[in-house]
Amino acid sequence: MIEQVKQLIGEELHLDPADIADDADIVEDLGADSLSVVTILMNAEDEYGITIPDEITPTLRTPKAIADYLETR
Repeated sequence: MIEQVKQLIGEELHLDPADIADDADIVEDLGADSLSVVTILMNAEDEYGITIPDEITPTLRTPKAIADYLETR
């Protein structure tokens, strides 16, 4: 799951998924802006057929956090 999340992040931020650490902060470490974060999470919703509640999104700051959340859905 984490590799798929890194792929989504890499596509949006034009980064090599292999260079993205599991615990990299999407904003602080990878340089995403708020629109990019929203796009990444929307792409994850589309990819996995889920809805991520707005109150959860601030906690999804790393690839691992996103993957862990997706695995529980």
